[in-house]
Amino acid sequence: MLENLIEVLKQNKRKLVFTEGSDPRILEAASRLYADGLMAPILLGNPDEINAKAAECGFNIDGIEIINPETYADFDKMVDLMVELRKGKMDRDTCIACLKKSNYFGTMLVKMDLADGLLGGATYSTADTVRPALQIIKTKPGNKIVSSSFIMFREGENGEEKYAMGDCAINLFPTDDELVEIAVETAKTAKAFGIDPKVAMLSYSTLGSGKGESVDKVRSATEKAKAAAPDLAIDGELQFDAAFSPVVAKTKCPNSPVAGQANTFIFPDINAGNIGYKVAQRFGGFDAFGPILQGLNAPINDLSRGCNAEEVYQMAIITAGLK
Repeated sequence: MLENLIEVLKQNKRKLVFTEGSDPRILEAASRLYADGLMAPILLGNPDEINAKAAECGFNIDGIEIINPETYADFDKMVDLMVELRKGKMDRDTCIACLKKSNYFGTMLVKMDLADGLLGGATYSTADTVRPALQIIKTKPGNKIVSSSFIMFREGENGEEKYAMGDCAINLFPTDDELVEIAVETAKTAKAFGIDPKVAMLSYSTLGSGKGESVDKVRSATEKAKAAAPDLAIDGELQFDAAFSPVVAKTKCPNSPVAGQANTFIFPDINAGNIGYKVAQRFGGFDAFGPILQGLNAPINDLSRGCNAEEVYQMAIITAGLK
């Protein structure tokens, strides 16, 4: 599943910040990533505490960089830059207080090109990971929002199955314009995982079979997405069965360029998206990789607070590999 990204990292090692450096799950993943030669981890926190926890848990972190925000030599320089970035929104004292926290400190390391990306959230909330990224890293030119996607993977009877789903974690009730961004960015993420994106804009209606405000929103988003990305295979509004099943597609929408073969699914809101990927995960036996944050100027990703070390390892590869 991650072979392509692993090869990229072996050829071009990157520095990845881990905001919760003393967490045993982070330590285990970082020690593996370093030993495997995939990246140069940066662990944030008190060096004595981190080294003691690593020794206690039996993880070798020799050679891994540890930075303590409390004693960082260039802390004042970092504060000056953040004050400038947040001019009129945060005063100096507020910036100092924020940078004593590893989520803000780590994000500033990325902003200062001292790291290539950041992975946090083992103990922080999603908002605590995304907020500094929005304030400091900001969205890419042309993007107005941060969105997310999941890559769904399983080994099937006929080989690997891979699908992309968005947005399942960030935007609660996206507008039609926001759905366009979500669709385009999720298609880009799909490509990074070797998926040739065929994008279905999902709804409870298939090409006019149903009516309602949500249907109108998805239909509008589809039209705008086709204009914004004319080379992207995209159609909607489509029900999931019509998007996924060739048999159903022949009946409901035989002329659709996407129906029956979609592999990238865009949900109308977070209710549908969050439920949808978890149904696939639990009923379908898919592994869910994500949420993968999209639309930022640098790769920053959020872990589930219930994650294990293997999930940290995988998300680190994804984050660094998408640089």
